[in-house]
Amino acid sequence: MADYLRTLGSHTGPGLAPLPLAACTDMLGLDGLALLVAPGGNQPELVQSYGERTLALEDLQQVQGHGPSLDAARHGALMLLPDVADTAAFATDRWPGLPGAIEVLGVRAVFSFPLRIGIIALGALTGHRTRPGPMSTDQLTDAFGLADTVAQITIATAAHTELPHIPLLDEPGLHFAEVHQATGMLADQLDTDCDHALIRLRGYAFSHDRPLLDVARDVLARRLRLDDPGDDSPRPDA
Repeated sequence: MADYLRTLGSHTGPGLAPLPLAACTDMLGLDGLALLVAPGGNQPELVQSYGERTLALEDLQQVQGHGPSLDAARHGALMLLPDVADTAAFATDRWPGLPGAIEVLGVRAVFSFPLRIGIIALGALTGHRTRPGPMSTDQLTDAFGLADTVAQITIATAAHTELPHIPLLDEPGLHFAEVHQATGMLADQLDTDCDHALIRLRGYAFSHDRPLLDVARDVLARRLRLDDPGDDSPRPDA
């Protein structure tokens, strides 16, 4: 991990160096990792992921609008949840309906480390396991070091770039870009703001038990329209 941190710290590209998430996942004793960046208090963006269940876990939190990744990214909160079945520790009052849905994915432990400099929240590094149990002291130390290094690079990039245009990675790969595009399209259809349009998009995904990204793609392909409350069924392809 020390070698990876030195490599990241010496990166001279215009944005974050792509993280070796597969190797980091293995070193941290996890089954998957997600990197979310939210400079300037913007909506957290999933920019890198590794693991069979990672995208589904992050999509689920996007659908419900809450969860450990989003709390860590938005508020700089450390979330160590070694057993999602432990309702007392999993804050079911804060994230109603989330623990059971995460278990359905086959995820049993979630660990979200905030990317932050002081009180400035910049994003999150979220790992998960398919079995319950805490991370070891050495694993936690490495995870904190990784999160701190990524946070320092993010804030250094922000200091030399206008926040709305920060290149998050040298090769950008925003996994939920289509969600933003669909939100904008829906906002225009509904003649409303993007916040309300995103709520509508999430509500449809939640009520139909579908990934948010799939719903967004249906909206973009005009297979699904949500501007008419009675017309919310996907249309067959022409």
